[in-house]
Amino acid sequence: MSVNLSATKRIVIKVGSSTLTGKAGANLDPTAIDQLVDVVGKLKTEGKEVIVVSSGAIAAGLAPLGLTQRPSDLTSQQAAASVGQGLLMARYTQSFNRFKITTSQVLITLDDITKAVHVENIKGVLNSLLKLGVVPIINENDTVGTEEIKFGDNDGLAALVTKLVSADLLVLITDIDGLYDANPAQPGAKPINLVSDISKINSSTIGGAGSAGVGSGGMVTKIEAAKVVTEAGIGMLLTKLSDLPAALTGENVGTYFLPNS
Repeated sequence: MSVNLSATKRIVIKVGSSTLTGKAGANLDPTAIDQLVDVVGKLKTEGKEVIVVSSGAIAAGLAPLGLTQRPSDLTSQQAAASVGQGLLMARYTQSFNRFKITTSQVLITLDDITKAVHVENIKGVLNSLLKLGVVPIINENDTVGTEEIKFGDNDGLAALVTKLVSADLLVLITDIDGLYDANPAQPGAKPINLVSDISKINSSTIGGAGSAGVGSGGMVTKIEAAKVVTEAGIGMLLTKLSDLPAALTGENVGTYFLPNS
């Protein structure tokens, strides 16, 4: 990749359900959360501001409700989110306590991030939290929101937040190691480390939702997110959790989407 990301001051990191549950399936994987928090802790020691956009509330609520997979109907998903949201935040709080970093929960719906009457308020709150040294942890408000659950994961939400707070970089953590020129499950699929012209990416050939079966996004929503931020002059990094530290130091792992000049 060979892109210097050291100059970035404000970073939004989005992590999906399939990464946070990993081999645990319907349960949160504490190791995955600690891995992510280790990276954020290091970024904070370097003087950077970090916002985490986290999926996982629905996944976290499955086991306590005796469910083994994500339900298909909306109200059951919302019930799982209601149970899981507190569990997810408790795990983040516990992990960030190792670094004496204060976290906050910010639950938003698509309305909050798209309607002018709400946008300035959300922007003000996030900027205030960052100024106070807090790591805001944003999730869609699944318990009351309907559009996000139905229409596409937290990737789009993360892209809009990145634009809203004028961040320097959006990082999307996924369960594969970057973008490929075909579905990575197919033999001969080649990794793409640098995307300079996103209009040349064919969204229909690059794979679907996460492998763990607990998320709602996929590579298509990640490409859409990349379009939003790169058009705003912000770069985007797509990588898996274990490669994140290396990717942030500019090593040739993951996929970096160059911002439009």
